[in-house]
Amino acid sequence: MVVTRRRALMLAAAVGAGLMTAGCTDPRPGAPDAKVTIGLTYVPNVQFAPFYLAAQQGYFAEAGVDVALRHHGESEDLFGALSAGREQIVVAGGDEMLQARSQDVDVISVATLYQSYPVTMIVPAGSDITAPEQLAGRTIGIPGPYGETYFGLLAMLDAAGLTEADVTVASIGYTQQAALSGGHVDAVMGFVNNDVPQFQATGLAVTPVSIGDVPLVGIGLGTTSRVATQNGGALRGVIEAVGRAVADIAADPNLAVEAAVEEIPGTVTEEQRVIMAAVAEATVPLYGDLSGTWGLQDETRWSAMAPAMLELGLIAAAVPAEEAFTNEFVAPVD
Repeated sequence: MVVTRRRALMLAAAVGAGLMTAGCTDPRPGAPDAKVTIGLTYVPNVQFAPFYLAAQQGYFAEAGVDVALRHHGESEDLFGALSAGREQIVVAGGDEMLQARSQDVDVISVATLYQSYPVTMIVPAGSDITAPEQLAGRTIGIPGPYGETYFGLLAMLDAAGLTEADVTVASIGYTQQAALSGGHVDAVMGFVNNDVPQFQATGLAVTPVSIGDVPLVGIGLGTTSRVATQNGGALRGVIEAVGRAVADIAADPNLAVEAAVEEIPGTVTEEQRVIMAAVAEATVPLYGDLSGTWGLQDETRWSAMAPAMLELGLIAAAVPAEEAFTNEFVAPVD
C-alpha cells in the first residue's frame, strides 16, 4: 500500500538522513553504540518535534542510541523501508500498523505517541452539520481511501449508524482547504492538531466536529519482530528519549517550533511560525496524561480495534491484538 498519509504543513523538499542499520546487541548505558534509523513521513513538520528535540538535545545519545531521522519520499510506502531493514522504527498510526500486519507486514507497535485519536471532521464555520449523524446525503472530502482520515471516516459513519452508501465520499488529495473554502464538499476529514489550526491561521473559519470515541489507536512507534528480539535495549532508549522530549514540549510548546525550524530547509517565515505554534499547542493534548509511564499502550483499545477494523472491511482477516502491540519496551527494565 502506497501511503502519503497526512497533509504537510510546510511544502518543503524531503530531507533524507543517512541510513544506519541496527546493531545486534543491546546498547551499553550512556554509550551510543546502537544504531537506529527512525522513519518519519515525507516532509519536516512540527508534529515530529519530539524526535527533532530528542536528537538536538542529545537525549538519544544519553539513552545509548545513535539515531538517524529519515523523512520518507512523497510516494514511499509507509512500511517499505522498515520491511527492507533500512529503518528500525517507523512513526505510524496504530490502525495503520494493524492493517499492515493483516497484510503480512512484520510490524509491531512498541509505544503510543498520541493517546487520543487525532482525526476530526472539519466543516465551515456556521455549517448546519454539528454531528456525524447529520451527514446523510452530504459530500465528505478525504485525501484518498487509505490512512487515518479514511479509517476515521468509516469508524465515524459506523458509530453514527451510517455507511459510505449514505454519503458521497470524494477523494480530493491534499486539497482539503481549497475544497472546503470553494464549497466543493460539505466537510473534510483532517487532523485536529494540524489541519484545523492551519486552516484557521490562514483565514478559513472552520469548526471541528468530533468523530466520537472510535475504537482506533493513534500515532505510535512501530518496529519489526527482528528488531524487537535483537535490539530491545535500543527500543527502550528511543522511547525514553522521545518521552523526555514530549515532556519538554508539553511544558513549553515553543520548543517544538524551534526544534522544527532547525530541520525545515530554507527560511521559515513569521506566518509559518505562527501556524507551527498553533499546531504545537494543539498537539500537546494528544499526548495524554504525562504523569504516568509515557508511551504506554491501551490494551483495551487495541483489543477493540482489531474486530472493529475487520467489521469495517479495513482488514481482511482477524489480527490478534497481542500480536500487533507490546508494552515490553515502554517501562524501564527492573
